[in-house]
Amino acid sequence: MSNSVPAPVVILFVLFCALPIVRDAAATSVHKNEQTGLLTWRSGGAGFSVEFIQVLPDYVRAVFGKHQFPKAELERIAGYCVFGSILKNTSQQRLSYRVADWYYTDRNGIKHPVKTKTQWLQEWRKAGIKFSWLLLPDSHDFEVGDWQQGFTTVMQPRNAHFDFTYIWKLDGVEQAATIKDMSCPPEALQ
Repeated sequence: MSNSVPAPVVILFVLFCALPIVRDAAATSVHKNEQTGLLTWRSGGAGFSVEFIQVLPDYVRAVFGKHQFPKAELERIAGYCVFGSILKNTSQQRLSYRVADWYYTDRNGIKHPVKTKTQWLQEWRKAGIKFSWLLLPDSHDFEVGDWQQGFTTVMQPRNAHFDFTYIWKLDGVEQAATIKDMSCPPEALQ
């Protein structure tokens, strides 16, 4: 009888160990706007800086309403937790992200995907809406100093708390970080 490990298991182990993934490579700070009480999460590390700013549902209604969105669609997007997002390449290398790789984990430990701009646009086209601005692009390849902004949407109850994981590639090497205890914006200012 041999004590050796089957070759496929060894190969899988070697491949798994060789995966270039860095987890939680970012430091996070939370800032409270003293006038509004709204929160901003800033996280950065390994060449990528992200900022998520709480956006009130009434502001979402106003912005999209200005572009003649039907009331039902206004209420639907305002029902999401919306964050103004600012992403920056702070490295001296190429950087990329894909929103489809991002997810949030609710208080029950269930992971949920972040809704992408493409998913929103497909739904809006079915409702006869041709508008395509404001949402964070699905993906982007950053050169040195590049930045991107747009809304990020999370489907959670108002004031819910969750952990938000974002993933990016720095010179082709995957990085990931989690912002702990983010919260959805309130319905209105306190």
